Amino acid sequence: MPIRIADNLPARRTLEAEGVIVMSETEAARQDIRPLRVALLNLMPDKITTETQIARLLGATPLQIELDLVRISDHVSKNTSAGHITSFYRPWEDLRTEKFDGLIITGAPVEQIEFEEVTYWDEMCRILDWSRHNVHRTLTLCWGAMAALHHFHGVPKHALTQKATGVFSHLNRAPANPLMRGLPDRFDVPVSRWSELHGADLPAGRGLTVLADSPETGLCLVSDPANNAVHMLNHLEYDTLTLAGEYARDEGRSLPLHYFPGDDPAAAPSNTWRGHGHLLFGNWINETYQTTPFDREEIGG
Repeated sequence: MPIRIADNLPARRTLEAEGVIVMSETEAARQDIRPLRVALLNLMPDKITTETQIARLLGATPLQIELDLVRISDHVSKNTSAGHITSFYRPWEDLRTEKFDGLIITGAPVEQIEFEEVTYWDEMCRILDWSRHNVHRTLTLCWGAMAALHHFHGVPKHALTQKATGVFSHLNRAPANPLMRGLPDRFDVPVSRWSELHGADLPAGRGLTVLADSPETGLCLVSDPANNAVHMLNHLEYDTLTLAGEYARDEGRSLPLHYFPGDDPAAAPSNTWRGHGHLLFGNWINETYQTTPFDREEIGG
């Protein structure tokens, strides 16, 4: 089934060119089906790229998805045009009374700043608390995952002396978990962050379960059933050239490991994680669909 996004969202042209089935709002209204409503709280500077990456993965699942783009209410984006934000994003304060089957919270380039010093930290905490009662399932990414684990469980983040960047082999620690179904015992995941969380800091007795980690870069996926959430510290949503773009933007200071063939930035990288990303997001959508109430107003009841 297709993903339902705004008719003139820039991501539509990219997805249609890739063969992803994108449904217009008019066509979606004709179908006698209850779509899954998923909110994307997009904290990334380049919002259009992130919208496209997430919509690509959601659009490949066998269910109709209605994607709502959400922003921090009082934060002004410096890297995306005000016109795009006004046209396609709703401030969280405007939808806080609404219910969603799913919520995805992206990373943000603030991981070298203490949580409480982030300008929108107070609203971030309110959104996380709101998600427990107004969202059926939540998926957090990178800094969003660190923020959620810190807010809900007091898990500290630890600064790295150099950026963890590249494509790293990860171990599937819970192959029987519905979210990990079909993923191999080892699978590649792109990593891009200046901080990390330590497994030893995860508090006991909270139901937290490590689903995947890497011998080189540590924690990747943590299940948090008390908050109907799963937290991914890394980036299975990344495009083939995302890490190359970050490397160029950083003026070659942090070479992504195991990414360029022979670690040669002049060589074209290969995407070894695309299928893993589709499978993980597909599993998350399937679990959301299987367990969410038919009447969306019953979410959180």
